[in-house]
Amino acid sequence: MATPPVEHARPRPDAGPRRLTVRSRRVPVSARLSVRTAALGAVVAALALAAAAWTMTLGEFPVPLSDVLASTFGVGTADPAHDFVVRTLRLPRVLAALLAGAALAASGAVFQGLVRNPLVAPDVIGVNAGASLVAVYLIVVTGSALLLPAGAFAGALVTAFAVYAFTWRRGISGSRLVLVGIGVNAVLGSLTTLILVRYPVEEIAPAVLWTTGTLYGADWRDVTVLVVGLGVLLPPAFWLTRHLTALQLGDDTARSLGVRAEPARAALITVGAGLAATAVAVAGPIGFVALIAPHIARMLAGPLTGGVLLLSASVGALLLAASDLVAQHAFAAVSLPAGLVTAAVGAPYFLFLLYRSNRLS
Repeated sequence: MATPPVEHARPRPDAGPRRLTVRSRRVPVSARLSVRTAALGAVVAALALAAAAWTMTLGEFPVPLSDVLASTFGVGTADPAHDFVVRTLRLPRVLAALLAGAALAASGAVFQGLVRNPLVAPDVIGVNAGASLVAVYLIVVTGSALLLPAGAFAGALVTAFAVYAFTWRRGISGSRLVLVGIGVNAVLGSLTTLILVRYPVEEIAPAVLWTTGTLYGADWRDVTVLVVGLGVLLPPAFWLTRHLTALQLGDDTARSLGVRAEPARAALITVGAGLAATAVAVAGPIGFVALIAPHIARMLAGPLTGGVLLLSASVGALLLAASDLVAQHAFAAVSLPAGLVTAAVGAPYFLFLLYRSNRLS
C-alpha cells in the first residue's frame, strides 16, 4: 500500500505576527521576538548610529564623514588630527550618549511594566535622585570619582526599595507610587542641594555641572562603565520580562503559574535601579528619557516583552544621542547640557501623560 504524502504545517495568514524563537543550549532560557519588533529595533538603532555619526562630523573642527567612519573602525586617516579628534574627543561622548540612553530607557521600561503605569520612571520616583545624592557626596566630600558607579548603584537601589516599601499596601498602586516617589525625589534633591551649598564654589563646580545631566568630558573609562553595566544588567532584564504578565495578574495567579512574586519583584527592582544608576554615574541625572522611550516603544510594538524592552533601549539611545546633538550645536554661542534638552521635551510630555491618565481614571 502506498504511503500517503505528509503535509508540513504552514502558518496561516491570520495566525498572528511571525516570531523568532531564540534558545540557549547551555542555559535553560528561551525567548521569542516578534519579527516586526526586531525590524523596528534595527531601524531605530540605525537612526541612533546615524545621529551619532553626524554629531562627530560637527564642531569647531569639522571632520568629513568618511574620516569619521575610518577613525571609528580603526582604519585611520591621512590626517592624524582627525583621528585624535574622533577617537579621543568625540567617539567616547557619542558612545556614552547611546549607551546611557539605552540604560535609562530599559530601566524605565522595567519600572513601568512592574507597576503598569506609564508615568513611572526612575527619575520621577526618586531613583535617579538617590544615585545623584551619593554621587555628589563622593565628588564634593571625598574628591574621588573612583567609587562613583558603585555609590550611584547603592543610592539608586536603596531609594528604589524604600519607595516600593512606602507604597506597598496589599499591592502597588501606580498613582500612589508616583506620589511617594515625587516626595522622596524632593527630599533627596534638598539633601543634594544642602551638600552643595556647604562648600566653596570652586569645589562644587564639577558636581554642579554633573547634576545638570551632561556628557561633557565623557571618556573611555565612562564608556567601559556603561558597557559593563549594560552587559551585566540588560540580559537579566530581558529574561525577567517574562514574569511581568504573571505579576500583573496578581500574586496568587503568579504563584499558580510558577512565579515567585516577591523574589521576581525584587529582581526587577534591582535590575531597573542598576540600569538607571549606571547611566546616572556617567551622565548625571538626565531626565525624561526613561519616561518617554518605553512609551514610544509600546506605541510602536505593543505591551512590554523582551523584544519591546530592547526596542525601548534603542529608542532611548536615539533620544539621548539626538538631544546631545541639539545641545552641542543648536546654539552657536554655547553648548548646553543634554539634560536641559531632554527636560524641555520631556516635561510637557509628562504633563500630557498625567492629563490623559486623569481623564481615563
